[in-house]
Amino acid sequence: MGKITISVPDTMNEYVRTRVESGQYGNVSEFFRDLVRKDQERQLDAARELNDMMELAEASGVSSKTAGQVLAEAREAARAQGLLDE
Repeated sequence: MGKITISVPDTMNEYVRTRVESGQYGNVSEFFRDLVRKDQERQLDAARELNDMMELAEASGVSSKTAGQVLAEAREAARAQGLLDE
């Protein structure tokens, strides 16, 4: 098993210790292993989502619209949703 040594600000150190003392984690290492596992899951989920989006895009075919038309439609949709003030 590998070993990593990290430094954290006092406030983070206290937070981690509080989580361990509350019984949610057996020790500091367990807390950090849980953080790494959760990050790995998020990365995997993001990669899957991107892959799904790419497959959908490829399956939708090639558009006959120009880049300007696509941009104009995107701006109009953003305005309609209140996301763009222009």
